[in-house]
Amino acid sequence: MRGHPVTAMHPDHYESPAGLYLHIPFCVAKCGYCAFTSYPCGNAPPPDYLVALRQQAERLARHPMVREQRFATLFVGGGTPTVYGGAELGGLIRECLTLFNFDPEPEVTVEANPNSVELAKLAALREAGVNRLSIGVQSFSDRLLRGIDRSHSRAEALAAVAAARSAGFANLNLDLIYGLPEQSLADWRETIAVALAQNPEHLALYGLSVEEGTPFHRRSEQGGLALPDEETVQEMEDFAYGQLATAGLPRYEISNFARAGRSSRHNENYWHNGNYLGLGAAAVSCLGHLRFRQVPEPERFVRLINDGAPPFIEMEALPPAAAFRETVIMALRMLEGIAVAELAARFGVTPQDYYGKTFVRLQAQGLLAVEDGFLRLTARALPVANQVLAELV
Repeated sequence: MRGHPVTAMHPDHYESPAGLYLHIPFCVAKCGYCAFTSYPCGNAPPPDYLVALRQQAERLARHPMVREQRFATLFVGGGTPTVYGGAELGGLIRECLTLFNFDPEPEVTVEANPNSVELAKLAALREAGVNRLSIGVQSFSDRLLRGIDRSHSRAEALAAVAAARSAGFANLNLDLIYGLPEQSLADWRETIAVALAQNPEHLALYGLSVEEGTPFHRRSEQGGLALPDEETVQEMEDFAYGQLATAGLPRYEISNFARAGRSSRHNENYWHNGNYLGLGAAAVSCLGHLRFRQVPEPERFVRLINDGAPPFIEMEALPPAAAFRETVIMALRMLEGIAVAELAARFGVTPQDYYGKTFVRLQAQGLLAVEDGFLRLTARALPVANQVLAELV
């Protein structure tokens, strides 16, 4: 039940720095669990895609909605951006850092798979301004990696971490997945131990989600996917959270853990529902509460850019109430939550007033708390965060 309406939004388009996202939708091979917009290309990604990305960057950097916007982060994701060469990818990054109005010391992240990087490529990216690397390790078990169709090995993952350190990366994230087919608690414990031995600055831990339309979903429907039971998955979570906290990597978001000062600034902007600009096929942007999405097919994206046509397929202006709910839900992913005063300043209403009886009920159930002026999920709510957040949509 909703209480007071949201009648206005503060015009904060240019007040806070934004994030710039570049989408590279190609991978050497597509994993059986992957539901992202990505396409297998072997080791031959199309060169015309990066050319089109540069053209779009040049055009949007001059756009009235963008040219006055300040940027604090650049994130190159995919797919596997590092299927491209270091000189090609580094050149695109360097040009974007020049074209857009970036802060003096932006956070610049590139996603990579272990078998798509070596020292020379990483050194080229570092020289181009990349200062944060996110490696999709997923597991340090060769048996489990084969079971989820990953194209790299444990040895290649360890070699990628070593190469990143040799190239000068002092801010390193490792992605890991738990709840994998045939994965035991002992398997997960070993992966966590090996990951911590690499002394990463950041870890992202994701429970496997079997998404509709993926090969894993089809296998699951046919009874061919032997997943750990819920009790084992919960034991995996409990073990990892305890180990990471002890190792100096406290949890700051539902799936993310970082050393002091090493949280992902780019993702924090998303969770604060800040402004961001996305370039490339399937990329989404949100500027001044105007959201637009681009065509998902790389070939179509390239063709439209070459024709001088806009590659957007969907655009909407978020109503104040929808923007308020989205801001609350995104911020509650972070353990610190969000300042009630900030919400009131931006939207003219507090969550207590807006959600009314729903807020009172969730608070009485020990799932929501307001402490020191911050609205946050309680420790009791974190294991069922998705269900709690669904009540606030």
